[in-house]
Parts: sequence; structure tokens; C-alpha cells
Amino acid sequence: MGPHSPRLCVTESHSPLAPPMPAEIAALRDGGEPVWIFAYGSLLWDARLRDAPTEAALLRGYHRSFCLYSYDYRGTPARPGLTLGLDRGGSCRGAALRLPTDALDRVWHREMSGRLVYAARLLLVYTAKGARQALAFTALRSCADYVGRLPLDQKARMILGAAGRHGACRDYFENTLRHLEQLGFADAPLRRLAERVQALAAGDRV
Repeated sequence: MGPHSPRLCVTESHSPLAPPMPAEIAALRDGGEPVWIFAYGSLLWDARLRDAPTEAALLRGYHRSFCLYSYDYRGTPARPGLTLGLDRGGSCRGAALRLPTDALDRVWHREMSGRLVYAARLLLVYTAKGARQALAFTALRSCADYVGRLPLDQKARMILGAAGRHGACRDYFENTLRHLEQLGFADAPLRRLAERVQALAAGDRV
């Protein structure tokens, strides 16, 4: 499938439970073959996936963006944070993770539980070994948590000032950026955002 294949999950929900896997995704789990997941954010540094074989991968048609509000994990309703999504347009360098089939349920739960902000898609990613079909979690533009484009300064202030059940939004941001750079994935927009976060923190002007 190409970058504009149909969404496999589109219904907005605030249930703490993940919705059932669509048949197309469940078939990956039941097929017995390893499953490829496209990692572009915190999946890159999830401790439970640390030993997974990886290949540098390019996804066309989407870019990495802090385009989703976080009211729980990295923020609160009174002071929301921001989390990453794959938003339409451009391209994104990340990693294709080769996971055993029994890990798919864990990843599905991780990404799809709680406020439903992602659409799960089977997309082509391009690696040095050729194209692979991978499961990618793209930003669900129709959900209430979709931010869209915010000014750089506003994003930086939200990242610097928010914290939630899983810790500070700034820690999430900096951990992701550090792992991207360790893997050699340059992301100029995130680097500019990091510089603005650091400048605000130095001036203590949240």
C-alpha cells in the first residue's frame, strides 16, 4: 500500500481500552511472520523494544510533528502538553522495528489505549534492503486532540511547562530528539524547537 492507503482505525474514543484490531492488522499477528512497525518517536526508546532488530527507514507522505495535545501522559487538562504524530505531507526518517508477532498486541495497546489520537495504517517504508510494509500510527486529524500547526514559541512553552502521569513533556521531547540524533536522523524542525525550549528555559520565561 502507498502513503495514501485507507485508514484502518478512524473512530474517536476516550475509552481506556484499545479498540479491537481491524482484520488487516490482526492478520499480521496471526500470520506467524515477524511484524514491521515504523518507529518515529518514543517507540525508538521504549525499553521493551530495545532489543528489536531495526532498519533505518524512510516514510513518504507523512512528517513527524508535535501535533497532538496530551492531557494525561505528558500534561493535564489545565496545562496540556504535546506529543508526536505522523502528520500528512513531506517525509519522515525513522526505524522499521522487526517484532515477533506476540509483541503486536503490546504495541497496539500502547498506541491505541485511552484517548484515540492515531489512525493505524499499513504503509510502505523504504530501507537499504528495499521496501517493506510496516504498521504506522498516524495522527488522526478528526480527533479533538489534533493541534495542527502552532507557532514555534507556543509549542516550546507547552513542552517546557507541561507534565503528566508519565512525566515531563520536556523529558519526552528531549529523549526522542536524543535518540533520533544518535541514530543519525536529522530533524531540522525538532532541532529548532529544541533551541527555543532551551532559550525559554534559560530565561525562565514560561
